[in-house]
Amino acid sequence: MRTLISVCSVSKRACFPKCQRRGYSDSVKPYYITTPIFYPNSVPHIGHLHSLVVADIFARHAKLLNPTRPVRFVTGTDEHGLKIQNAAKAKGMDPLAFCDELSVHFRNLTEKANVACTRFTRTTERQHCEAVTHLWKELDARGLIYKGRHEGWYSISDETFYPSTQVARQEKDGVEYYISTTSGSRVEWQEEDNYKFRLSAFQSSLASHFSTHPEAIQPPQFYADIMNSLQEPLDDLSISRKRSRLSWGIPVPNDPEHTIYVWIDALATYLSSVGYPWSTTGGDGTSEGWPPDVQVIGKDIIRFHAVYFPAMLQALGLPLTKQLLTHSHWTVDRAKMSKSVGNVADPIKAIDEFGIDLVRYYLARVGGRFKDDVDWSQEQLQKHSREIISLLGNLYLRATSAKIMKRVAPVPRPAPSLISESSAYAPLLSSLKALASTFEGQMHRFEVADAVETIVQALSEANLLMTQATPWSPTTSPSVAADVQALVFETLRVCGILLQPFMPGKATLLLDSLAVPEAQRTLSDAAFGKPGVGQPRPGVRLFEVDLSKL
Repeated sequence: MRTLISVCSVSKRACFPKCQRRGYSDSVKPYYITTPIFYPNSVPHIGHLHSLVVADIFARHAKLLNPTRPVRFVTGTDEHGLKIQNAAKAKGMDPLAFCDELSVHFRNLTEKANVACTRFTRTTERQHCEAVTHLWKELDARGLIYKGRHEGWYSISDETFYPSTQVARQEKDGVEYYISTTSGSRVEWQEEDNYKFRLSAFQSSLASHFSTHPEAIQPPQFYADIMNSLQEPLDDLSISRKRSRLSWGIPVPNDPEHTIYVWIDALATYLSSVGYPWSTTGGDGTSEGWPPDVQVIGKDIIRFHAVYFPAMLQALGLPLTKQLLTHSHWTVDRAKMSKSVGNVADPIKAIDEFGIDLVRYYLARVGGRFKDDVDWSQEQLQKHSREIISLLGNLYLRATSAKIMKRVAPVPRPAPSLISESSAYAPLLSSLKALASTFEGQMHRFEVADAVETIVQALSEANLLMTQATPWSPTTSPSVAADVQALVFETLRVCGILLQPFMPGKATLLLDSLAVPEAQRTLSDAAFGKPGVGQPRPGVRLFEVDLSKL
């Protein structure tokens, strides 16, 4: 097995060209958002894509809100630990070669999903390994690490210990075993001497922090879960494993017989990815984006991010993450996805069949409430694809049809803000005037599905107006036809701007087709009546998918 030193020297990978590191001015704290650091023990599934897309939506939204503010968007792969070690051994592979093979699938997924990450971090990179070692030494220097006996129920799959209250006995074919009631993974009783972090010392400070900042964990149900857990005593956290048991990882400084616990290693990625330790540059991390504005995580890892990581940050005297956005899981036929069951949804297959913008739209529309598990359904993906193709793509084709263009030719296109609020136009005008502010309030509250629904409602109003007003008909006056077309173009302009975080490819095509200048595509430009629409190009098909095949 390759030693860690060679791992860190070899595995210094860059991510895709668009995931390039940037230097920022000290005067502005970049918007900083992260996904979980994915465990590459298998190829990505739809849950990984969901985390990536949700984070990308908010990264793009931050740019929509403030185009001059830099954005740091970090994702990556967590490549140490017993699970990786065992999986590589089972395949007869060197652990680093095994990680190289699987990590590329996650990096490819970011590109295929049009995810605009600025940093793809691998925990086997030298810079990250050095940051973890520095973090350990800092905690040790503060008297927060000690050596002691640890025993408990350990899950190799989850890389964590579970208390007896979260363990249940099972029996199958006469064989007795134990599982975690939290994850369903098998656990085994372990006893060993290792290093511990004085997590118990931070129970009061964590409870105080979250009491003062109830908005820090979203949705609120997960905040309540964490607050309830902080009412119980916190046990000190085991943060190392015997090297004889776990050799694939970062050695404990000054004790080569122990390996740093994989979760300490993984959580430190959020720091190392923005240049920690900043003492080497004389800063405090602010100019690189610290602290994170949002961290997108799955509900199964909330304790690591809402208890362990904040305690580490308090121990280091660093500001805590501003908000954790916790999403529930995707299921298939209401069952948890499992390779052994064979019900894992393949994100690459979905993207190849529908195109990434339709898949992103579906993930946001159906999976954007975060509170409850959501079922992945081919039928629902088809249904919502038909919805947006009809509401958006067909609306553009109708508004730029030859019949309507001929009908409005004698009349100058009116400014939308000057069109009278007749009874026919009132519902759409009302929707458009409130659209941008309603949308922004929903995004601020992490109501992604509701924000998409707000856009859909405006598009539905525009389609209804088009159908009822019949601007293509010879019996419709050119002035009325021009009013209707102008309002439809305004709807498409505003919705195109707001759809950029969700469907960046199709939104860009739409705005380009409307001849909206690139400098006029921000959230402030989405206000009703702002200038923007130039000379639209007739006949542009926003979606190449055949509706009859969906």
